[in-house]
Amino acid sequence: MSRGGGEKKKEENPMSDSLRRRYLNLLKASLLNELYIENEARLLYMGAVLVAGQAVDFEVVRDISRRVPGLVEHLQAARMEGRPWWYWRFERNGEVKTVNLRNVCEFTHSMIGRRRLDNLEDCLDRIRAENIPGDVIEAGVWRGGASLFMRGYLAAYEMTDRKVWLADSFEGMPKPTLPQDAGYDYSAEKMPILAVSLEEVQEIFRRYGLLDEKVEFLKGWFKETLPGAPLGKIALARLDGDLYESTRDSLEALYRRVEPGGFLIVDDYGDFEPCRRAVDEFRGKNNISASLERIDWTGVYWRKP
Repeated sequence: MSRGGGEKKKEENPMSDSLRRRYLNLLKASLLNELYIENEARLLYMGAVLVAGQAVDFEVVRDISRRVPGLVEHLQAARMEGRPWWYWRFERNGEVKTVNLRNVCEFTHSMIGRRRLDNLEDCLDRIRAENIPGDVIEAGVWRGGASLFMRGYLAAYEMTDRKVWLADSFEGMPKPTLPQDAGYDYSAEKMPILAVSLEEVQEIFRRYGLLDEKVEFLKGWFKETLPGAPLGKIALARLDGDLYESTRDSLEALYRRVEPGGFLIVDDYGDFEPCRRAVDEFRGKNNISASLERIDWTGVYWRKP
């Protein structure tokens, strides 16, 4: 078990810190596929025209930015905010239709967007500066992008006595079982893109050179894995479970372990009513008065007093 918070203070010259920031910025760009975003535009275009029963224009594929004005800019804006981008409108027989290509064309390693990654970096900066003890954990990891960023941050700043924990079913989201989650079925049958295996996440970590003994995986539903997990102190907990039940289970298991001055980040507060309800109920039941700060259109966080 890592102690957390005991990393030695090191003298940092401006150049070394600048290099760290450049690495972390490049890591964000890679996780969000900003580096090859034109290829996502090409895939979206080709998938849409095939669904529409039209022929692929390879001149458009070759020069997508110029031939489909605004598409790349639209993807870049959506990527900044972590908003959906996989819809395409087309006309068939005089009728405008919309096709959802999420299960075909979502290839990023993280879907949370720049603003939430920037917030994650800011929280880690404060943990490091104030020497808040504990490991970091994400409950609901998808392809592991946010956890990858946290591992990259710890590596960049040589914070060697902390671990990154990834808790997930690695089989997709559960089918709703509570009335609070009725109508929110994002299970593997409905959303196969969300079902990412443990082996796939480990391989992505390996490609980034960040799969090591400082990365721990908790496979299974939160209610089964988190209460008895071999966790000690937590400096930061990031919750991305979407549903009421998943959010409630992770809050109840993890919040008591978050150190004073540590952070609790909730990814889906603004977008999913069940998640928002679970957070509000938990904060009310536990008399949590710490200010709930907005990150972007859906993400929020607060700091434990």
